[in-house]
Amino acid sequence: MSLRIYNTLSGRLEQFTPIETGKVRMYVCGMTVYDVCHLGHARSMLAFDVVQRWLKASGWDVTYVRNVTDIDDKIIRRALENGESIRSLTDRMVALLHRDADALGIERPDHEPRATDFVPQMLSLIAKLEQQGFAYRASNQDVNFSVRKFAGYGKLSGKSIDELRAGERVAVDDGKADPLDFVLWKSAKASEPADAKWPSSYGEGRPGWHIECSAMGCELLGESFDIHGGGADLQFPHHENEIAQSEAASGRPFARYWMHNGFVTRDHEKMSKSLGNFFTIAEILARFDAETTRFFIIRAHYRSALNYSDAHLEDAHAALKRLYTTLQTVPPQPQAGALDWSAPYAQRFKAAMDLDFGTPEAVAVLFELASEVNRTQSGELSAQLKSLGAVLGLLQSRPDVFLQAGAAVEGADILERIAQRQAAKTARDFALADAIRQELLGQGIVLKDTPQGTTWEVTAP
Repeated sequence: MSLRIYNTLSGRLEQFTPIETGKVRMYVCGMTVYDVCHLGHARSMLAFDVVQRWLKASGWDVTYVRNVTDIDDKIIRRALENGESIRSLTDRMVALLHRDADALGIERPDHEPRATDFVPQMLSLIAKLEQQGFAYRASNQDVNFSVRKFAGYGKLSGKSIDELRAGERVAVDDGKADPLDFVLWKSAKASEPADAKWPSSYGEGRPGWHIECSAMGCELLGESFDIHGGGADLQFPHHENEIAQSEAASGRPFARYWMHNGFVTRDHEKMSKSLGNFFTIAEILARFDAETTRFFIIRAHYRSALNYSDAHLEDAHAALKRLYTTLQTVPPQPQAGALDWSAPYAQRFKAAMDLDFGTPEAVAVLFELASEVNRTQSGELSAQLKSLGAVLGLLQSRPDVFLQAGAAVEGADILERIAQRQAAKTARDFALADAIRQELLGQGIVLKDTPQGTTWEVTAP
C-alpha cells in the first residue's frame, strides 16, 4: 500500500502508516445542528466520504467516527427563538442532515456520537486536566484550559503562541487568566433553559465546544488514532485546542495525520451563513440532481477551494452525461470478483487516489477510459468504468434513468412521438420526422438514433 496523505501537522505529504496494521481509525468533525446543512457542509462530508471509501477499497478495516455537536450557544438561542426544546430542534436537524447526506450518496459513519451523550466522559477529561495543572476554575465559575502550560500549542496552525488569539465562539471572559485560554466547562446562566445544563462537581453547566471532540475521539477510537479531519476553518482554534487538551491529558499524540478540506466559495468569496451567500443542500438539490452535485464536489481536490456557480454545476452535469452515455451505448459486461487493480486504467486510477486522494486525476482516468470504451465497444472496459466510478460513489444509476431524469414531458408521450417520427421516416416524410425532433428539442428532449433504435435524454439539468 503506497498511500500518501498531506498532513497539516507537518505541512507535507507523508507515507500513510496506520498505528495498527490493517486497521484505520478516523475521526471527522461533523455538524453543529442548529440549522440545515449548506454546501460547505456537503463538501466536508463528501471529502471524507471519499477518504473512507478509498481506505476500504485499499484493503484497510476502517472505523469512521463523525460527531454531531448538539449543544452550544447557537443551538440554545435557536431553540429559544423557536419555542422548542433543544432535543426537539437537534433531532429535527439531525434527521435533515441524514436526508441530505443520504441523497448525496454519503455513507453513514460507523459511529455518529452526539455531544450530549458523552458529558460524563468530558467531565472526566476535564478533571484529569485539572489534576495535572492544565485546567483551572475561573472567578466566573467556568473551568478553563491554561494554554501557555502546554508547550506544543500552535504546532498545527504553525504560529507561535504570541501570534495567536483566543478566537473562541464566545467573547473573551474576564475570568480567564490569559486571553488565549479557552473554556472547558461553561457555568450555567440563570437565563438558560434547564435542558442546557448538566450537574457536575463544578456546578451546573455544559461542556465547551473543544472538549467534546477530545472526549468522543478518545472514547471511541482511543487516546491516539490515525486520522483527524475537518474543514480548514477548524484548524484554529478548534483542532489546535483539541490537540492541546488531549495531549496534555494523555501525553500521547492525539492524531497522527490531520486532514483539512478547502472552503466553498461563491464568486471566489468564502460561502458562509454570516455573509448570507450560502446555499443549503436542499436548495441545490431542488435545481440539480444529487449525483451531479456529488460529481461537482468530487472532481475538485479536497484541499482546494471549490467555487460554486450554476454554470459549474451545469458543466458537471454535461460531463457526467458523457460517462453515462458511454455506459448506455456499451453496456457493462457482467463481472465476477473484485476490481483488477493491475489493469492499466485501474492502476492509473489507484496511483491518483494514492497521492493524497487525487480525485481530479482519478476522474480524468474515468473519461480516458470512457473514450477507450467508445472506441473499442468493449463491455469489459465498460464494466471497469462502472466499477471505478463506484469507488467514488458515481455511475451506479441505470444510464437511461440518469439521462432521462427531470424531463418536462411524460416518458410515454415521448415514446409515442418517437414512434410517430419513425412512421414518418418509413413513409419518407422527412419533414414531419424533423419537425417531431425539433418539437421535442424545444421541450428539452434530444433524440439519439442508434443501431438498436432511437433513445432520448434530457438536454439540461
